[in-house]
Amino acid sequence: MKYVLASASPRRRELLSQILPRFEVVPSGAEEKVNISLFPEKMACALAEAKCDDVFSLDDSKTVIGCDTIVVFGGEILGKPKDAAEAETTLKMLSGKTHYVITGVCVRNKYKKLIDFDRTEVKFNILSDEFIKSYVESGSPLDKAGSYGIQDGGLVKEYFGSYTNVVGLPVTLTKKLLDGVKIDL
Repeated sequence: MKYVLASASPRRRELLSQILPRFEVVPSGAEEKVNISLFPEKMACALAEAKCDDVFSLDDSKTVIGCDTIVVFGGEILGKPKDAAEAETTLKMLSGKTHYVITGVCVRNKYKKLIDFDRTEVKFNILSDEFIKSYVESGSPLDKAGSYGIQDGGLVKEYFGSYTNVVGLPVTLTKKLLDGVKIDL
């Protein structure tokens, strides 16, 4: 069976390689439309499903894995920052506080489609203005939901739940979904 990751994220590619020895990468062209009427968990799943379906429509002979990660703070969904100024504002807002990271995962082949999510509680260290400025200047937060990567040092004080979920691909959940769509022929 052939597998496809519907994401250009190098972090997702690295995590998926822990459970799948071979897969191809076909980034989704699906538009990431945020529907604020949905609960964050449902929205992450809907976005993951849209990405998965988009890539599946190109070749239905493969098993496609689609993901979407969102950060939720104070009931507000924080996506990827538009620019460095927004990244800085987001990091100042999260400094010393707790938020949630939710990743929706959709796995689909021609026999089955399974969708689920993982949620991790994350508490930030108190970040100085100098730290935030330096971190934003590094460019690292600009392509990440919530303007940060848990793997980048100095940001996170503690977390409860899946570390790989915060990176962008909850490995245990993804393996469970992949096992769930396997068909014995």
